[in-house]
Amino acid sequence: MTDVITVLLVDDEPLVRAGLRAIIDAEPDLRVVGEAADGAEVGPLVTRSRPDVVLMDVRMPAVDGIQATRLLSRRDDPPRILVVTTFENDDYVYEALRAGAHGFLLKRARPEQIVQAVRTVARGDSLLFPAAIRTLAASHGTDGGDALAGAGLSEREAEVLRLMAAGLSNAEIAADLVVGVETVKTHVGNVLSKLAVRDRTQAVIAAYESGFISPR
Repeated sequence: MTDVITVLLVDDEPLVRAGLRAIIDAEPDLRVVGEAADGAEVGPLVTRSRPDVVLMDVRMPAVDGIQATRLLSRRDDPPRILVVTTFENDDYVYEALRAGAHGFLLKRARPEQIVQAVRTVARGDSLLFPAAIRTLAASHGTDGGDALAGAGLSEREAEVLRLMAAGLSNAEIAADLVVGVETVKTHVGNVLSKLAVRDRTQAVIAAYESGFISPR
């Protein structure tokens, strides 16, 4: 039997939640286990339903998706968080990513893109990294200097970080460097550890914000 990925929907628009529920529940390996209309409701719902993935709207009236993401990320075993937004070039999205979200999805995305996004984020080993995330990170980056110089990245680890920032998956990095995927996974793990970040998205944001990668 295929493991079922459980999903919590957080959006203040009932029609958006209904549409997402219909798309997700139509898949045999996905199931919606709860809904919330505001970020203030998320904590208790996550405690009760323990979802694998939270689809999180960023703009909500009481507690927005940024604060809700920040609070969830502080938990010992937080769910994966996928921000759902209308506008991709949005400071709210960037702040949600900085707060711990694992990627984002546009509300106008096709059903198959939504389903694939949930599965990808749930796996955790091949996160969504659309070009727009790189654009957002670059627009907030530092031009000149390298605040990561003291992180102690090896030459190969620095190369892997640059390829991660270009949006390459582990398999694509392995092909580019002509090494095995397991070797790349080891390098990625080392990068995350040395930068003291949780995942690839956080590592790339750190790379841009520190000046390790020029935003230009």
